[in-house]
Amino acid sequence: MVLPISALGGSRAMAQDSAGFDAYMTQLAAQAMAQGVTRRTVDAVIPTLSFNQRVVELDRAQPGGNPASPASAIPAFAPYRAKHVDAARIARGRIKYQALRGVLGRVERETGVPESIMVSIWGNETNYGAYTGDFDLPRSLASLAYDGRRRELFAQEFVDSLKIIDRGIARDTIKGSWAGATGLPQFLPSMYLKVARDGDGDGRVDIWNSEADALASIANYFVQAGWRPNQPWGVAVSVPGSLDRLALADRTSSPRCPRVHDRHTRWLTVGEWRSLGVTPTGRTLPDTTLASLLEPDGPGATAYLLTGNYRVILDYNCSNFYALSVALLSDAVAD
Repeated sequence: MVLPISALGGSRAMAQDSAGFDAYMTQLAAQAMAQGVTRRTVDAVIPTLSFNQRVVELDRAQPGGNPASPASAIPAFAPYRAKHVDAARIARGRIKYQALRGVLGRVERETGVPESIMVSIWGNETNYGAYTGDFDLPRSLASLAYDGRRRELFAQEFVDSLKIIDRGIARDTIKGSWAGATGLPQFLPSMYLKVARDGDGDGRVDIWNSEADALASIANYFVQAGWRPNQPWGVAVSVPGSLDRLALADRTSSPRCPRVHDRHTRWLTVGEWRSLGVTPTGRTLPDTTLASLLEPDGPGATAYLLTGNYRVILDYNCSNFYALSVALLSDAVAD
């Protein structure tokens, strides 16, 4: 069979890409063993890997994947909220919340992280375990590292995935998203190694199959990120149309995801917000609590006064829409 020139060119490109990938895997193998990964694990995983073009395509299709592209307009929060804080997710969260009160209560006592916050993260990340991803984690991370745009990040995550396998977790267990998030809480491998905890006392840290381990690990993540016990994430408020928003703008710049934090005002006490006519529409906060104002859908729509604990939710996923959905689902689950 005579192939067209285009097909021959494509075949050569694929062969070159495969050869380059295999050569890079040799480098990753050396990097892994230099960090203490056993030869047994390296020999079991490295020879089985192949480049996954689909993973790279999904990564490049993400918003912000092309640094040269202009920033897109921020959409309305209301449709996102309707999808992520919907009746089905609330109902399922309440069932999980009640069924796991023993575990949740113990973890909250140990960490100060509210039971409903743990459940809400779980619900937002994987719909309580309904979907956790079926991509082979080492292959995805190796492919993203080889792509090179964020090589240092993904190379280390690949090595950390081998460290997890070295701890006795089967490779088939640590499947996850194309981007390398895995388990019920969708941790990257590095985060598993840093914060994952044994929540059921069986001596293993299994965030893929043990709900108790996953919830204890989420709580430990929040502790490490600075969660303050007994402080709500914030409250819904009404804002007068006369509020001088320009005067309240935050003049500082966040080093991490500044576009997200730029939407928040500077910090004022709740008492100071009240004096400006910003009033809670439901529960309230002590007047001495520091809070910033966020109007996700602009003036005239529901706004929120947010405490420092809201910033901890942002640490999990730096998106105001995500953090607000976690916060609101948490409130709904606990009602």
